[in-house]
Amino acid sequence: MGRIVHFEIHVDDMDRAKQFYGDVFGWTFEDWSDFAGMPYFGVVTGGDDQPGINGALMQRQGPPPEPNQPVNGYACTMGVEDYDTIEAKILGKGGVVALPKYALSGMAWQGYYKDTEGNIFGVHQPDENAK
Repeated sequence: MGRIVHFEIHVDDMDRAKQFYGDVFGWTFEDWSDFAGMPYFGVVTGGDDQPGINGALMQRQGPPPEPNQPVNGYACTMGVEDYDTIEAKILGKGGVVALPKYALSGMAWQGYYKDTEGNIFGVHQPDENAK
């Protein structure tokens, strides 16, 4: 069984990243820096009654991703109820569009963004009427 049980987002500015993800997705954070020996904040993405996983923001250990470089790792995608509202929050909090919203015909709306730390993430709103 290789089920994903935790994620880590590498960040340059911990406070800026916490502000971004907290404001956009409503995530909360727990300081686990003492355990990790570096700035490291556990991320709670939702309640135990919801599908999904929790993770962490960790201090980046090298240079940030270069603009226009291909993804080198995994891109996490967040499920949302209202794509357009979340996109407005992302852009209002300093995120930028990496791949604009598009229809996964008959299934969902999907798009990709860069966070304030230069990381790529996805947004996914289920919608069987998407075209």
